[in-house]
Amino acid sequence: MNQFWYNKKVEHKGKPKKIQVFDTTLRDGEQTPGVTLTAEDKFEIAKALSSLGVDFIEAGFPVSSEGEFKAVKHIAEAGFPAKSVGLSRCVEKDMDAAMNANVDLVHIFIGTSPIHRKYKLKMSKQEILDKAEYCINYVKDQGFDVHFSPEDACRTELGFLKEVCVLADELKVAHINIPDTVGVMAPAAMHWLMGELVEVVKTPFAVHCHNDFGMAVANTISAVTAGATIPHVTVNGLGERAGNADLEQVVMGCKLIQEIESNIKTKKIYETSKLVERKTGIRVMPNFPIVGDNAFAHESGVHVHGVLSKASTYEAIDPKMVGAQRRLLVGKLVGSTGVRDKLKGMGIKVSQDQAREITNKVKDLGDKGKKVAEEDLKAIAEDLLGKTSKEKPLVELKDMVLHADFSKNPTASVVLSVKGADKSAREEGVGPVDATLNAIRSAIGDKDIQLDEYHLDAITGGSDALADVTVRVSKNGASTMARGVHEDVVMASVLAFINGVNRILKK
Repeated sequence: MNQFWYNKKVEHKGKPKKIQVFDTTLRDGEQTPGVTLTAEDKFEIAKALSSLGVDFIEAGFPVSSEGEFKAVKHIAEAGFPAKSVGLSRCVEKDMDAAMNANVDLVHIFIGTSPIHRKYKLKMSKQEILDKAEYCINYVKDQGFDVHFSPEDACRTELGFLKEVCVLADELKVAHINIPDTVGVMAPAAMHWLMGELVEVVKTPFAVHCHNDFGMAVANTISAVTAGATIPHVTVNGLGERAGNADLEQVVMGCKLIQEIESNIKTKKIYETSKLVERKTGIRVMPNFPIVGDNAFAHESGVHVHGVLSKASTYEAIDPKMVGAQRRLLVGKLVGSTGVRDKLKGMGIKVSQDQAREITNKVKDLGDKGKKVAEEDLKAIAEDLLGKTSKEKPLVELKDMVLHADFSKNPTASVVLSVKGADKSAREEGVGPVDATLNAIRSAIGDKDIQLDEYHLDAITGGSDALADVTVRVSKNGASTMARGVHEDVVMASVLAFINGVNRILKK
């Protein structure tokens, strides 16, 4: 029996056994303010989405530009298992562009709500029906399937919405999508509305929810449990304004809470999220469900003890299921006994006095706002116990030249020994530290290595103060903290970063 037995109490008779995932990251997701994807970026994301197992990829809005048309066409003709979709208004040039891009589905939309009819389209109900019929037939007559959306459906009068959907059903569109265009629905209302529609129409329903009130995922799952089988989603919840329903949450919510399956290979969820982060430049919040940095992080105390005893005491999702890793953090409220026990579990035996010294360092970092992960605690213990590795570092700094000019950005040149081979690079940055770290990362040649946190303290007073730099370095979900101390802030930063890089590469 489903462990969430209470959900059984409210199950709808139309709840499907499986959904088909319609991903619109490359269309609605690209409409996120500040996001612009190149054709190469879009293709790489489309390839990842297809590998992830989405059923439909809305590749873009082909009529919007020549570059967009070529990008959509390239994706449509790539032979991905996922079906390609092109967006189109009820305008002939839009539909022609989508069909010329050779997509599998033409996504036609037309506003149906009173506000859209009166102010945007200036059309009557009958004119909307006539226009929709003409456009659906226009595309179908040329051999293409139609994914039809009555835009702003959730603010449309129920009687008229049903009339529009019945028309699309009679014209044999492939799917009918119900968009909550401005995100005004509540889950109970969305469940009710979808239940009303599936009673009068047999065509499969999709649902497209926006997150203006933070309910896009809840509304999407509510629509699915009432009979919709094609949820529209974006990776990381990207999209116009507050975004769209998040792929990760919809898929895992359906699977684990509602027992509704999909074709998504869940172990690829985390890596796909990180790819989209890199390509769009939009990072998810640390506490974002499933793919956020803190999604599977636990502070010391009751939660850590519970997780170590039985993970499901404080985890509804196994991190391995989505390709992520659990992180056990030690906070500033931890006691020396807890630190000693935790180190013992990692195979490091310390005396009570040594545990107090290590705990003081943990508390000092906590007072600076730093979270200490399990691997960080081990590094702190090894440093303080004099047990640092005697192995030759994988990365060593051999030479560095920094050039600063008031008229342009600073540049840094470095020579590194990387696994025994000399590597060099020259990069610029917004400041000398940024330029130097950029050059080091470039010389190493590993784009997956990221600098996630940077903290600088002056240990002593005066302009010659010792600089104490603490950084967090990550790669593919694993992360570590490292420290560097030097009288020069740039060198302290370099030492900290290279120490972090060596630790993360040895993982």
